[in-house]
Amino acid sequence: MTADYRELSLWFDTLDEEITPRPALTGDLDVDVAIVGAGYTGLWTAYYLAKADPTLRIVVLEREIAGFGASGRNGGWCSALFPASIAKVARSSTRERAVAQQRAMNATVDEVGRVVAEEGIDCDFAKGGTVVLARTPVQLARARDLVADEHAWGFDDTDARLLDAAEARAMVGATDVLGGTYTPHCAVIHPAKLARGLAAAVDRLGVTIHEHTPVTAIEDGAAITPHGRVRADVVVRATEGYTPELAGFHRDLAPVYSLMVATEPLPESFWAEVGLARRESFSDMRHLIIYGQRTADDRLAFGGRGAPYHFGSRVRPEFDRDDKVFAELRRVIAELFPAAADARITHSWGGPLGVARDWYASCGLDRARGLAWAGGYVGDGVGTANLAGRTLADLIRDEYTELTRLPWVRHRSPRWEPEPFRWIGTNVGLRVMAGADAEERRTGKESRLAHAFGRFLGH
Repeated sequence: MTADYRELSLWFDTLDEEITPRPALTGDLDVDVAIVGAGYTGLWTAYYLAKADPTLRIVVLEREIAGFGASGRNGGWCSALFPASIAKVARSSTRERAVAQQRAMNATVDEVGRVVAEEGIDCDFAKGGTVVLARTPVQLARARDLVADEHAWGFDDTDARLLDAAEARAMVGATDVLGGTYTPHCAVIHPAKLARGLAAAVDRLGVTIHEHTPVTAIEDGAAITPHGRVRADVVVRATEGYTPELAGFHRDLAPVYSLMVATEPLPESFWAEVGLARRESFSDMRHLIIYGQRTADDRLAFGGRGAPYHFGSRVRPEFDRDDKVFAELRRVIAELFPAAADARITHSWGGPLGVARDWYASCGLDRARGLAWAGGYVGDGVGTANLAGRTLADLIRDEYTELTRLPWVRHRSPRWEPEPFRWIGTNVGLRVMAGADAEERRTGKESRLAHAFGRFLGH
């Protein structure tokens, strides 16, 4: 158990509440629905189930506390990003269903906003959209292609539009900006406030959350803990990056680490130069992902990939911190925003996210086995978990709806390769993305490495 949960992230450290764990399970239990994991997926599922049918007996089982995992440590983007491209989704379904999947993702941002307002969850929700900067000619060409591709699927400038240099700089005053893209379909949030507020809303609806209750195994219609067996008509696996620790699920998802840093609150003079006036989330067109936001208390919260995958899908507290990655994040902040080069870094943290072998998030229900699941969000789970919760609530209640007809429902990703192939392939992929960025800086041309790796993933 973590001695001080405030050390988990900036978000936990700035909670305006005492972090007191709820009581653990004390014996065997029979319920209608048992949910394993009190992150966004588990909590949204419990929320929509309880709202739809208050008579259901629902229990949520959590090894630590609500929001402990990625839900309390992420970059705070409630976005419409889905890890599989529209083209990839269409190849496995139809054009119409792939577009419906993306439109459902777009609508999810407003649905989260609706619920936090209705439930009085003060999570600093601000729908400013996302700016992705193009800072080299090759990145600008990529931005044009991405917008053109989205428009080819029937979306328009109200969903994604190309920015010229002046428009992009007015939103995000970074260095070397040549243009970019903008979508309104994203809000920034305080992740731990959302997770903890959602847990409180679930409590009010009569759902029981047992914290400090690790689930060691999931069986057909049962969740096994050291404190007792929970039998249920449906058990929901909502464990994302921690899934490989469950017996029988070791190769379903790979835990890949994403790390973040946050500055001290920055003065108004900095924001007058940099912008982010509507708290837009921001990134750029490099291959190795970076992401940032202006927090409600005027910090830069900034993160990126690059930490290694650990052999055997191990998840350990010491992996949450990597000094080399933190130093690189600080370097990139100074590169983008020279006025922040000397800003004090007050927090640094990280954690695992879940990656399916085909980079295709999914949710579903095996009624015969009494097992449901959702996950594989590849770091874009804040919004996707809400869509998963609504969809699982419909599936569990045997409701046939627009949500249950979406193509990610019942999608089955292939399992990851056994070790050492999983370790080799995952870390090679991370190196390819870093190498692709270096290649583009050196040649000024689109990376052949990234193109080849994209084809390998089926993007």
